[in-house]
Amino acid sequence: MTDNSTTERLKSLDILRGFDMFWITGGSALIAALAKATDWSVFAGIENQMHHVRWEGFHFYDLIFPLFMFIMGVAIPYSFIPRIEAGVAKKSLYRKVLKRFILLVVFGIFYNQASSPDWANPRIASVLGQIGFAYLFAALIFINASNLRSIVIWITGILVVYGLVQNFMPVPGFGSGVLTADGSINAFLDQRITPGRLYGGTYDPEGVINNISAVGITLMGTLAGLILRSKVLAGKYKKFLILVALGTGFLILAYILREWYPAIKKIWTSTFNLHAGGISMLILAGFYLVVDVWKYEKWGFYFRVIGMNSITIYLAYAFISFRGISENLFQGLSMHLGEAGDLIISMGMLAIIWTCLYLLYKNKIFLRV
Repeated sequence: MTDNSTTERLKSLDILRGFDMFWITGGSALIAALAKATDWSVFAGIENQMHHVRWEGFHFYDLIFPLFMFIMGVAIPYSFIPRIEAGVAKKSLYRKVLKRFILLVVFGIFYNQASSPDWANPRIASVLGQIGFAYLFAALIFINASNLRSIVIWITGILVVYGLVQNFMPVPGFGSGVLTADGSINAFLDQRITPGRLYGGTYDPEGVINNISAVGITLMGTLAGLILRSKVLAGKYKKFLILVALGTGFLILAYILREWYPAIKKIWTSTFNLHAGGISMLILAGFYLVVDVWKYEKWGFYFRVIGMNSITIYLAYAFISFRGISENLFQGLSMHLGEAGDLIISMGMLAIIWTCLYLLYKNKIFLRV
């Protein structure tokens, strides 16, 4: 039996990308509204997961950003292997990668300035910039070392070296291994390298050294993409089980190490990468099994529409008040529903966002960065 996974488009990836973006474009607000309207403990518990932890630890909402980078990494083999096999010159591939990096950095700066009129002192670091940086290095690594062994070595090297730097490089006035907002090596370097505003005045969660760590989770996604596209690893169920084993292994390692080296998203510790990468690998395995192996994909159309224009909605969310539009349309109704009024506004906002994206999807209009 032929394994067509090497040539088919990975349909689960678009659905998973949309699922990821759903939570930051109204999904978390919907959960908060449900918790408020119902006063059910189950929604209250889920709503608690819709906030970043203050420092050490892990909530579901801390997964959204690294999961997006993981997904981007999965797409790298599907994007570049056909070009490499077709004999496309590396210089051409380098230009493609560099162009995407520059566009993401520029879009990130504009996204930052949407909430700040201070153009004289712009914040250069951004979520999109970090995505661009991680993509740049992960793609360059893959173009020159597109095999499982090399990717595993790169992942291991990045996580180990980054962990050694955070735990053993001394910071003036604090010493080594101080993983706080003031005393970490991240804060020390951000205060001297990262231009623009720094969160809390000490560090930037998308600072220079954090970008290096983020390459690690992007390459974890690349590893998953290589496995799913492999011609040697025949059998979709086998690939599913490999992803489950890898994800479980990453999580076990993260739990073992966090006793001495905690998972902290805001300075992207290696244990945070392992934790987020492990969960991302397991989620991808689940979506792959349901969508690409069992062929149950109709349920995911809602998320697919979002996933096909993920950068579009991320940028639009910064400049367009979708909630404001929903309030203008449904405020009259919501005023008569008491605690459930906010639920109507949240549902209206999600409907407006999805309708806009569906119109783009139907007309095959996609922002390709």
